[in-house]
Amino acid sequence: MKLRIQAINFDATAGLEAYVNKKAQKLEKFFDEIINVDIYLKVTKPESAANKEAEIKASIPGTEFFASKTCDTFEEAVDLSVDAIEKQIHKFKEKASNK
Repeated sequence: MKLRIQAINFDATAGLEAYVNKKAQKLEKFFDEIINVDIYLKVTKPESAANKEAEIKASIPGTEFFASKTCDTFEEAVDLSVDAIEKQIHKFKEKASNK
């Protein structure tokens, strides 16, 4: 699995990148055919409290999963986005096994 983390309009700390990397690697436990995962971290509307957005796009052969969450912290946004991708993977696997 190829992982790409992109911080838009700010510099991500090494700690944040390590946290995101650890969470993204967790997706491989649920589906081992993931080709690549793109994670975009950006700050939206700086005047509001919940302005940290995480977008995750996971590609597998034949389809893509996408989730985007905006929260107070990047860690929380990444957690919720990874959870949303996990749910999409579970639904995809259920549909595939029912065929």
